[in-house]
Amino acid sequence: MDIRKTEEADIPQVLAIYEEARKFMAEAGNPSQWTGGYPGEEDLRRDMEKGASYVCLENGVIAATFYFSVEEEPTYRVIQDGAWLNDRPYGVVHRVASASRGKGLASHCLNWCFDQCGNLRIDTHRNNIPMQNMLEKNGFARCGIIFVEDGTERIAFQKCRE
Repeated sequence: MDIRKTEEADIPQVLAIYEEARKFMAEAGNPSQWTGGYPGEEDLRRDMEKGASYVCLENGVIAATFYFSVEEEPTYRVIQDGAWLNDRPYGVVHRVASASRGKGLASHCLNWCFDQCGNLRIDTHRNNIPMQNMLEKNGFARCGIIFVEDGTERIAFQKCRE
């Protein structure tokens, strides 16, 4: 599997993967995390402009997508019911989505991100049990609760090299 930055020609496929992920989340008991067309083309283009949108290719075909950047995430400044593992600079991962389940695509993407910086933070919805399980399987520690811009809570995770 190869990972590269998202290109203009990738947009239709990435949007299709987002749509597939929305359906999967709803079927898995998490109908409220990605609603109202989020993430959509505007979100994707903003991520691309920042140089933070990536695709994972399997046999030359886009199989997964994610946002990754080494930056401060404003919604991570305050964490409740716990604490971050450290205060060092960190990479942020958002909008992880894959075209198929059970192939380890999301794990591969997260491992790639971890290889880039060795200190990752990510959050997910309380009802997104598949994502929580995948994060824990990949060595992420549950750190506490953060609140995203619309005020809804997310479970915050972190993985770091010691």
